[in-house]
Amino acid sequence: MLQSASFLQPLCSFSSVRSPNPHSESPSPKPLFLNFRTSYRDNLRYLNSIGIINSDTKIHRNPSPETLLHILSTVNFLKSKGFSESHFARLAFLIPQVFSPEFNPADLQPVFDFLNNELAASEEESCAFILLCPHILQSNVQFCLRPTLCYLRDIGVENLNRPNNLNAHLLNTRVKKLDEKIRFLREIGFSQEESAKICARLPAIFGYSVENNLLPKLEYLVGEMDRSLDELKGFPQYLAFSLEKRIKPRHMHLKRRNVEVPLKRMLMWNDKKFYAKWK
Repeated sequence: MLQSASFLQPLCSFSSVRSPNPHSESPSPKPLFLNFRTSYRDNLRYLNSIGIINSDTKIHRNPSPETLLHILSTVNFLKSKGFSESHFARLAFLIPQVFSPEFNPADLQPVFDFLNNELAASEEESCAFILLCPHILQSNVQFCLRPTLCYLRDIGVENLNRPNNLNAHLLNTRVKKLDEKIRFLREIGFSQEESAKICARLPAIFGYSVENNLLPKLEYLVGEMDRSLDELKGFPQYLAFSLEKRIKPRHMHLKRRNVEVPLKRMLMWNDKKFYAKWK
């Protein structure tokens, strides 16, 4: 059953407002609300205006009144969680299933409870997480979000409740995929503890491809630069730099000058400072 009353939100664009009676003793008119007594045409126009329905496409052509009411219930639910009308086009584009007639908006409540209670994110921060990675809304709390949060905290990743692109996508990553990077680091010689520390200091590593990113950088570090993998313990950020645009050019520049410096000094300085130091 649709429960709309709790999620009514102001709607002025498609509702008529009567002029106040100058002789009336009543206060200023109350804001009108998006409700299910609005006409079919106004509902359709409203959902089109916020980017959820595109009446020009076949899939959205001539939706039933019941379908519109169901979508409105989802819109009102999300508005009650802090989303504004400007957010819906992105959500509808990336997770259209949430706005389908078969979807129950009440199924989203566990995700918001998780973000608020377990991640310790505010309402505004929860919205930011979802806008950064809308698929969080479709993730299962018990089998994905909670195990992932526990895993990341256990290995020492900090500030996970800060809404940024990395944290949002990390939360929506299964533990099995995260653990692949730990296993890879162990396979090349690091201990479990060392592997966890590297990943905690460089959590972006969880998004790097082993074959196309990590292996080429490690092979270059050992084979071409003649350095030890142990240097990664002190400076795991080496793996975050571009091999072609940063690591190789700077290594070759120093090699031609017969200079060797720590990885951090070689890579962290900006171009102006680096090339001024070793002309």
